[in-house]
Amino acid sequence: MARHRLLTFNVAHARGTLPVHQSLRSAVKIRSNLLKIAALIRRLKADIVAVQEIDENSRWNGSYNHLTFLSEHCGLPFTAIGLTNERGGRYPLNYGNGVLSRWPIKHAETATFGRRQLGDKGFLFVELELAAGRHLPLINLHLHHASRKQRLLQAGMLMKFITERTASRGTHWVAPPMMCGDFNNPAHQPDATAMLLGFCEETNNYALLPKTGRTFPAALPALSLDFVLLPEECRPIHSEVVRCYLSDHRPVLVEFDLDQ
Repeated sequence: MARHRLLTFNVAHARGTLPVHQSLRSAVKIRSNLLKIAALIRRLKADIVAVQEIDENSRWNGSYNHLTFLSEHCGLPFTAIGLTNERGGRYPLNYGNGVLSRWPIKHAETATFGRRQLGDKGFLFVELELAAGRHLPLINLHLHHASRKQRLLQAGMLMKFITERTASRGTHWVAPPMMCGDFNNPAHQPDATAMLLGFCEETNNYALLPKTGRTFPAALPALSLDFVLLPEECRPIHSEVVRCYLSDHRPVLVEFDLDQ
């Protein structure tokens, strides 16, 4: 039996809590905020971190890989990034979802709900190698912020993906996929979060965490938009919305036990 700590956090391009675009933030401020996020990850002793709105190489954010920067400063050596927006040229714009891990990432796939243009969302699927031949699958997702119709379509794409990967890759999994990220809708509404939970519970006794606490906006939270879905093999010990002011979202931390 081993205990693990999973953190999911929409880092909002490292711009902080203020309602300004990241292009209006100085390079010094962006770097300072990334260092504070890395310090938070260290303080929380996270083993796995799923981030949304993380920049790989964007002109508006200093043109460097923010995920690599976090890895170098938080002590989690293994990374995978899934770009949902890609633009080259003189003004590059490349960002999406990322995973930081204490364990090797043996497989990674990215799916985009669109054409990888400005504002498109998607998910990153990874397999963490906890031991030889024993993989823990994780899906880090970011759903549409404004359209319920789009979120439901995106949830349908994700459900199809999970079904296909379970059939083709599930032999070496120690559990069905964990799922986390910015769902952009509360769990109590007839929306994508409830749809995905229902799908997961068809085959497994999943837990939706945190049970209480709001994540958005960070300064004065009014909505629960960020969640972790854990299969029954990952037995939750503790979950919380972490109080911090490093993004417009607050992160969610979940601690769980797993037989490895």
